[in-house]
Amino acid sequence: MAEKIKLSFKDNSECEFPKGVKAEEVVKQRFGKKAGMALAVVINKRVVDLSAPINESGEFDILTFEDEAGMDLFRHSSSHLMALAVKRLYPNAKFAIGPSIEDGFYYDFDNLSISDKDLKKIEAEIKKIIHEKLPFIRREISKQEALKLFKNEPYKLELINDLPASERITTYKLGAFEDLCRGPHVPHSGVIGAVKLLKVAGAYWRGDSTKKMLTRIYGTSFPDKKMLSEYLTRLEEAKKRDHRKLGQEMDLFSFHDEARGFPFWHPKGMILWDEIINYWKEVHRKYGYGEVRTPIILNKDLWLRSGHWEHYKENMYFTTIDDVEHAVKPMNCPGGILIYKSRLHSYKEFPLKLAELGLVHRHELSGVLHGLARVRSFTQDDAHVYCLPDQLEQEIINIIDLVYELYGAFGLKDYRIELSTKPDKHIGSEEDWRRAEEALEKALKKKNAKYDINPGEGAFYGPKIDFHIRDSIGRSWQCGTIQVDFAMPERFDLTYEGRDGRKHRPVMIHRAILGSIERFVGILLEHYAGKLPLWLNPVQVKLLPIADRHAEYARRVAEKMKSRGIRVEVDERSESTSKKVRDAQLEKVNYILVVGDKEEEAGTVNVRTRDNEVKGPRKVEEFIDELLKEIKEKRIK
Repeated sequence: MAEKIKLSFKDNSECEFPKGVKAEEVVKQRFGKKAGMALAVVINKRVVDLSAPINESGEFDILTFEDEAGMDLFRHSSSHLMALAVKRLYPNAKFAIGPSIEDGFYYDFDNLSISDKDLKKIEAEIKKIIHEKLPFIRREISKQEALKLFKNEPYKLELINDLPASERITTYKLGAFEDLCRGPHVPHSGVIGAVKLLKVAGAYWRGDSTKKMLTRIYGTSFPDKKMLSEYLTRLEEAKKRDHRKLGQEMDLFSFHDEARGFPFWHPKGMILWDEIINYWKEVHRKYGYGEVRTPIILNKDLWLRSGHWEHYKENMYFTTIDDVEHAVKPMNCPGGILIYKSRLHSYKEFPLKLAELGLVHRHELSGVLHGLARVRSFTQDDAHVYCLPDQLEQEIINIIDLVYELYGAFGLKDYRIELSTKPDKHIGSEEDWRRAEEALEKALKKKNAKYDINPGEGAFYGPKIDFHIRDSIGRSWQCGTIQVDFAMPERFDLTYEGRDGRKHRPVMIHRAILGSIERFVGILLEHYAGKLPLWLNPVQVKLLPIADRHAEYARRVAEKMKSRGIRVEVDERSESTSKKVRDAQLEKVNYILVVGDKEEEAGTVNVRTRDNEVKGPRKVEEFIDELLKEIKEKRIK
C-alpha cells in the first residue's frame, strides 16, 4: 500500500494523499474555484512550485496574487519573461540579476545599449512569450555543473563562486533562457496576463559604485489588463502628487548639489514641520512620555557595544575628535540607553517612557536618493519604553492607541498591520520570544485590529508590529513600528531593582510612529495632493483686494486674523482678480477671500475655497471664529 501523508487546511479540515502527490493535484481537489488563482503553494510555511511533489504531512495553502508573497513571486516570474525577451532581441546581452520590488520588478543587463524608446519592442516580444505559455522548469545542479552552464555569463559566475563548493544550486528554465534562481515561479508564462515596461536606468553591479554600471529595465505586471490599466492610472496620479514638485510649488523645501540628499527647509516648510512636531509633543505628553535629546556624534566604543560598528558601518559617517574615532549617529537608541544608564532605577518608576525627535544620518547611495522619501539626514520620532514583563501587553496597547490617535489627526485611517515573529537567527530565550509574541498578539486582539502574521520576519533581537499606511491613491507606506528588544538590555547591561531588592533586566520596547519626519511630510503632501488640512497648511488664508484702494482694508482684515493666530497673506499684485484666485488655488491655500467696495462697506469678506466652492460673504469676526473652530478640531476636508 502506498505511503500516505496528511495535509491540513485553513478551514481546519484534513485530508490524506499519496506521498509525492503533485501540489497542483491537491489544489485541484481542495480549492474549488480558487484553484485557478493559485500561483504556488505553501507547505509548512515553505513556498513551492505547483509542480512540486509533496512528501511531508503538514499545513497546506495556496498563494495567489492577492497575497504579498504571491505578488512578489508573480513579479519575479515576470522579470524572467523580460529577460527571455531581451535574450531573443539582443543575443549579446549579459545577464546580472532580476528581482521583484515594490510594485514591480527589474532586471540588470550588461552589453545592452538601449533607451526608453526600445521598451515597446521588448514589450511586444513579452506578449509573444505570454501567448506561448512556456513552462518554468526547475533544475537542481552541482556547483561545477552551474559553472559550466553559465561559463559565458560573468555575473552569474561571480554569484556562483560566492557559494560553498557543496552547495546544490537551482535554476529555472523558460524557453531558451535559464537563470540561477531559488524560485518558486508561476507554472507557465501564460499566467502573466499583462506587463508594462516603465523605464531604463543605470545601476551599479551589486549596488557598489566602484563596480561597472549596468543597464536596468524596470517593469510591472498584473494578472489582467484591467488591473494594469488601473495601476497606470494611479501612477499618473502619483506623478501629479509628487512631493518634490509640490514642495517646490508651495515653497516648502529644496535640495542642492552642495549637499546631495540633505533637505533645505524654507520658512513655509518650517511652519508645516512645527505644526506636526507640536502636535506630536502634545500627544506624547498626554501619554506620559518624557522628551530627551542625545548628541549627534558619539565615540566608537559606543557603536562597538551597540553592534552598529560591526553590522552598520557602511551606512555611517565618521570623524575624529581629540584623536578618538567618532561616528555621526545613524540611530537614536544607543544614546537614549546612556540616559537610562545615567542613574539607578526601581520597578516603582516603570513604565518609563523616553521619546526623542533625533536627527540621524545614514549614508545612502546617490542613485537611491528620492526627495524627502530617501535622504541622508532625517529626524526620527523614536521612543523607548522600559517596563516590567507583566506590563508589556498593556504598554503595547497604549502605543497602539497613540498610533491610532496620531494617524487619525492627520487623516490617515487606512492602514495594514503586520506582526513579524521569531526568525531562524535570533537572540534571547525561547521563553522570552514566546512571551513577547504573545503580548504583541494579545494587544492586537484586544484592540480588535486586523493584522497579518509574517512568520520568521521579526528582527534578530525581537518580534515587532509594523503599520503600513495606505494613502488616498492606494499606495502603501511603512511608517510605524513597535519592537520588543532583547539585545540592547543585554549589550548595555540595563538593570532595575525589583520588588525582591535584586537586579533584573527591564523589558525594552523600541517604537517609532511617524518614522522619518521628512518622509512623513512627503507622504502627507502626496496623500492630500498638496491640499493640506487647515491646521497644517503654512498659508491658511489669502486676501485678494480687487483694486489698490481695497488693499488697506485687506491689510486690516489680515492683521485681525494674525492677532488670532491665523496664517494669512495679502496679494497686492497688480493682476486681475481671476488670476490671483487661480494662483492662490495653485498654491493650495485653503480659503481665498476677495474684498472690494461692498465687502469694505459691510465689514465682510467674500469667501471661496481652493476647490472653487463659492461660500459668499461672511462677517469678518464670524469667519475668523469658523476658522479657529476648524483648526482646533483638526478637521479633515
